[in-house]
Amino acid sequence: MTSPPPLLLLALPRGVLGHIALIGVGATAILDLWLMALRRAGVPTQPMAWIGRWVAHMAHGRFAHASIGQAPAVRGEALLGWLVHYAVGIAFAALLVVIAGPGWLLAPSWEPAVGVGIATVLMPWFVMQPAMGAGVAASRTAAPFQNRLRNLVNHFVFGVGLLVSALVLQALR
Repeated sequence: MTSPPPLLLLALPRGVLGHIALIGVGATAILDLWLMALRRAGVPTQPMAWIGRWVAHMAHGRFAHASIGQAPAVRGEALLGWLVHYAVGIAFAALLVVIAGPGWLLAPSWEPAVGVGIATVLMPWFVMQPAMGAGVAASRTAAPFQNRLRNLVNHFVFGVGLLVSALVLQALR
């Protein structure tokens, strides 16, 4: 099946856009449950406030930091971080439908969901981490290989979350 142009998503019926949003929210929630389990196991994870701080500083023209953890805190950064986190999850669900085609919503399969999930690791590796001071693909962190592997696993979990969320919505139809 050929993929529709991205703007075609805007022409889809409202219910389909809502379906995509629910898949993105569901996949992001599954990722968050995974991250919560990691934290409980003693594995460090990035605070959502840092994402909010990074985005808030963009409004003032600052797009890159030597260390986002050392950048001045911004009022409401935690809430902003969570909102951005979920908005990105929805955007990635839309990307999945653009790549796999709208028919995927009717017959979800694991390959496109997990493939898109894993491919989304490119965003933190080449945009977020360098802009937050961690370097390309966590190259400036204390354990780059370990962080890259953790990033890949997290994005795999997000991809599984895309599939699970789509299957749950399909079952509820």
